[in-house]
Amino acid sequence: MRTFIAIELPGEVKSALSDLQREFKECGADVRWVKPENIHLTLRFLGEIDEDTIGAVQHIMESACTMYSAFHLDLKGAGTFPHMKSPRVVWAGLQDSDILSRLQNEIEGGLSTAGFKKEARRFVPHLTLGRFRSMQKRQSLLEKIREYEGKQFCSFPVHSVVLMKSELHPSGAQYTKMKEVFLK
Repeated sequence: MRTFIAIELPGEVKSALSDLQREFKECGADVRWVKPENIHLTLRFLGEIDEDTIGAVQHIMESACTMYSAFHLDLKGAGTFPHMKSPRVVWAGLQDSDILSRLQNEIEGGLSTAGFKKEARRFVPHLTLGRFRSMQKRQSLLEKIREYEGKQFCSFPVHSVVLMKSELHPSGAQYTKMKEVFLK
């Protein structure tokens, strides 16, 4: 099954992101927008794993979560990956958080020890809002995104980390929470 480890977002954050998407959609760019209820902060995409591996992943999550208390994250800014000149992904950003970086690093280290291939890319916390299908009307959207580059949206608490199953459908991905591990 296709899986990832993530932090879920409170309803009010998803609502704020939905409002931001609505504003971005007005630009008419050819973007496949993520359903607001599916927006989350991915800590590590695991890909295909079998049922026998779930216990090991949960143990790694539990080990990492015992080291950290609940904390807050600040939603700040918007941008594109890989960069504004060649955008493929539209995202909302998060202010740098030492606790988040350390938590993600603990999970990554545990997964590496358990035989998962180490992630090649540096962890850049973000919330994916949409993916460009083509470059049609992209300039209008990029100008709108620039207006939000340093804007502070809201702050939200992080109490847990979840293991999610991802099923791909023509209508979009469907996520199912498999395990939730609370911070100490």
